[in-house]
Formats: sequence, structure tokens, C-alpha cells
Amino acid sequence: MEDVLDVYKRPYDPKRPQVCMDEASKQLIEEVREPLAPQPALPERIVLVLDNLNTHGKASLYEAFPPPEAKRLADKLEIHYTPKHGSWLDMAEIELAVLAGQCLDRRIPDIETLQQEVAAWTAERSRNPTPVNWRFTTEDARIKLKRLYPSLQH
Repeated sequence: MEDVLDVYKRPYDPKRPQVCMDEASKQLIEEVREPLAPQPALPERIVLVLDNLNTHGKASLYEAFPPPEAKRLADKLEIHYTPKHGSWLDMAEIELAVLAGQCLDRRIPDIETLQQEVAAWTAERSRNPTPVNWRFTTEDARIKLKRLYPSLQH
């Protein structure tokens, strides 16, 4: 937990962008994305914050890519896992929860309506951003979550 809090305290560095990931149990079967054009100045490292699922590791890259490409990608990643039951630390999960509560909290009849609703929500969220403001410091964590820390007996 302290590791993730320390990552969030880092200043912005375009050579080491921070990416928070989370998966959601929603899927559009017909969804197709156009590939992105290659970017000329790729970052040196990507700081990745994600939960600790068995598929969320560098080994998964070797299942998807040939070994040289998997190694190249793995070497660019600096992975920080949220602790078990620490999903509240994952900014992506927080944002998805807000989306679900403010936009997807009802039955939506079709994909067109879903796209319109999410686009409108995204535009409003971009106009009036609500950044995550961590008031939960490492020192606070050590006090409030004392039960998660090992107890050393002499």
C-alpha cells in the first residue's frame, strides 16, 4: 500500500508516465478499435499501477508476443500492485466506479444510447475534472491500517 501511495506522490514525468489499470466486467462483442499510429518518442519506462491478479504480470507478455518483443515490453514496465483488498488505491477503479454510479446505474437499451451517454458523461467529466486528492498519507495508513502490518514479537 505504501508503495502505491509513494507512486502517486511522484511529480509528472513525460518520460515515465503513470498508468492506472483496472478491468471491468462489461464487454461489447462487436467492439473494434482502430490501431493507434506509432509514436516517435516512446517513454523510457511506464509506471503501471494495477491490482494483483495472476494475469497482471510480465509473464503474460510472453503468452501474447514473441520472446524478444515480450522482453522489450517487460523491460519498459515498472509495475506497482495494489495490495489485496486495496482496490480503493487504484485510481482507474475509482473513476470506473464514478462512471458506473453516475452514468451506468440504469438499464440502457442499446449500444447507441450507451455510446451517447458515456460520451456526454466523459465530456462533462473533462470540463469539470475531479482529480483524486490523496489525503490518506503513509503515516495515516500505518495508524489506521495497523492490522495489515506485521507484528514483531521479541
